[in-house]
Amino acid sequence: MNRHRILTGDRATGSLHLGHYTGSLANRVKLQYEYDTLVLIADVQALTTHFDRPAGVAAAVRALALDYLAAGIDPEVATIVVQSLVPAIAELTVFFSMLVTVNALRHNPTIKTEAAERGYSELTYGFLGYPVSQAADIAFCRAELVPVGEDQLPHVELARKVIRRFNELYRGRDGQPVLVEPRALLGPVPRLVGLDGRAKMSKSLGNSIDLADPPEVIREKVARAVTDPARVRATDPGHPEVCVVFTYRRAFRPAAELNETEQACRAGRVGCVECKRSLAEALVELLAPARERRARYQAKPGFITDVMVAGTARARRLGEETMAAVREAMSLDHFPRPAFEQEFVLRRQMPSLLG
Repeated sequence: MNRHRILTGDRATGSLHLGHYTGSLANRVKLQYEYDTLVLIADVQALTTHFDRPAGVAAAVRALALDYLAAGIDPEVATIVVQSLVPAIAELTVFFSMLVTVNALRHNPTIKTEAAERGYSELTYGFLGYPVSQAADIAFCRAELVPVGEDQLPHVELARKVIRRFNELYRGRDGQPVLVEPRALLGPVPRLVGLDGRAKMSKSLGNSIDLADPPEVIREKVARAVTDPARVRATDPGHPEVCVVFTYRRAFRPAAELNETEQACRAGRVGCVECKRSLAEALVELLAPARERRARYQAKPGFITDVMVAGTARARRLGEETMAAVREAMSLDHFPRPAFEQEFVLRRQMPSLLG
């Protein structure tokens, strides 16, 4: 392929919700036709917070693959990869860990924020080193671009620094850099708060609309969403700027309709119940194509496995090409690798992971 390559993905901690869709998935579906796209199911990184629940992580791998396919990721175009089955990622993580200080990791804003949210007083080596693992995710396939929101920029910047340092220390046979220094690809990323008005939509908090939710569940969840707390009667003047439902409408409805709804709300001409019903039907319509694709793929579970096997096999080939150059540059190619390492059979490794 002559297209630029991008690396994106999610941790395997559960099914995806509407926040994921607006924050990244919808953009990935568009980008896959413009770039050579690798979508990573990060099951190893999921263990940084779910190390005591590995069975749940294993189940989430398949759920995540199904969510990707349902959302519109095209297996004929994009490459879906299971992280734990790509040896190059683990190997690069070890090498990169030599180039990053503990202080740099401790001061990473994303790490600090997540540790505070989870109430971690002490950090495991894996949790603290999460950004190093992410750098390896990007570097193993020589991705040039990483689609992210602003909150993930510190991770990409750390990856750039690590890869830049590696290229300064180690050179290829022709004197050229071994690894590709990536760039962040910032796009429009509407942020959705939870239905309860909290800052973050999260399935664990019970304030999300999942991509797999059927229409009746979507309607029930929207009916419970927080609105303007100062508004008692439908005829009371509303304050859309503090209403969660209006925030959702802003993300999913046309500007003309939005302006009309805002004026009607402020004038007390439309009530919260009516507004919720309208939003619920808009979301049901939005996710209708995903529901159709989900039903189609669920009827072919073997196909989902085949997609992951084929994508992971390609990732392993890309990774081995990268690691051959890395080992040579680091003088770690002491003797030829045994031939059996080139003849892996991925299917024998998948059942224990996928169940």
